[in-house]
Amino acid sequence: MKVIATIAELRAALKAERLKGKSIGLVPTMGYLHIGHMTLVRHSKGACDITVVSIFVNPTQFGPNEDLSAYPRDMAGDLAKLEAEGVDYVFTPQVAEIYRPGAHTIVDNPVLSRILIGKIRPGHFRGVTTVVTKLFNIVQPDHAFFGEKDYQQLTIIRRMVSDLDMPIEITGVATVREDDGVACSSRNAMLAPADRKAAVILAKSLAQAEEMVGQGQRSVPAIRDAVRAVLETEKRGEIESVDIRDARTLDPVSGKFRQPVVILLTVRFGKVRLIDQRVIG
Repeated sequence: MKVIATIAELRAALKAERLKGKSIGLVPTMGYLHIGHMTLVRHSKGACDITVVSIFVNPTQFGPNEDLSAYPRDMAGDLAKLEAEGVDYVFTPQVAEIYRPGAHTIVDNPVLSRILIGKIRPGHFRGVTTVVTKLFNIVQPDHAFFGEKDYQQLTIIRRMVSDLDMPIEITGVATVREDDGVACSSRNAMLAPADRKAAVILAKSLAQAEEMVGQGQRSVPAIRDAVRAVLETEKRGEIESVDIRDARTLDPVSGKFRQPVVILLTVRFGKVRLIDQRVIG
């Protein structure tokens, strides 16, 4: 496994791989890796000859009052996990390598980035799409792999790749969960013990929705109310949003749905915001 910190060195290494006819997969991360990230890596290794993992805590997707400095980091642990998985290259740039002085160009989706999480965290997805575009331009992967837990992010990246004619296949990988059902997330490590125990309520509320659909329920208001009712039984969680959207476009859905929809949850425990999702229908 080669650990590379500069754009020029990574481009040179991947150019040599490409000249050998090898396909390249990219797994973009912000580090503090868990089994969910390793699952993305395994998908990449199964589909591509070469797997590149980027570790970069992107400052432009954090708001002025958000937890950039508190975001968990463990570079040594991350590299050990990636080497054990047989990753070929790890890209570990410093901020100045990605955002050079005087750079002003951004990539933004002014529609999808302003709704849902984008409404709660203004500017967040502009930072995501800008840094992912930069990573795509640097690595020039054939495939890129993202978790479905960050469903809005995945939808925005798919739309960006389509809109900008990027020759990259985006693969969404099902949410990986811990034994109690909590979605794997680097932010779980920031939860107080009591909040970590309480966080299982997100998975329980989604299970309630899935059960209702299995029984034939198709009413968006009924499912939304039931999900919220389950969440409200856990007093440690502050509900920020419960949304049901078209699973492909994220358009609002009302009445009874006929196409697959996605339930999107945002719940805060103390200072830590957790998200979760489930596609149903």
